[in-house]
Amino acid sequence: MDAMKRSISIAILIAGVLLLYFGYQEYNSLGSELDQAFGGAGSTESILMLIGGAIAVVLGGSGLLKKK
Repeated sequence: MDAMKRSISIAILIAGVLLLYFGYQEYNSLGSELDQAFGGAGSTESILMLIGGAIAVVLGGSGLLKKK
């Protein structure tokens, strides 16, 4: 059972890192830069990916660091 929890934590951590990467790429895309230039805060998708990625990284990391 411990190996399964560890595998799930690793999968969540990897998914979080990927979400952070793609959210960062989307945030720095041309469309998002234009939106920011005209007073916007960037695309909602990129912000949601960054927030979701950060949450997943914290959850996956805490699952790996948790002791029995």
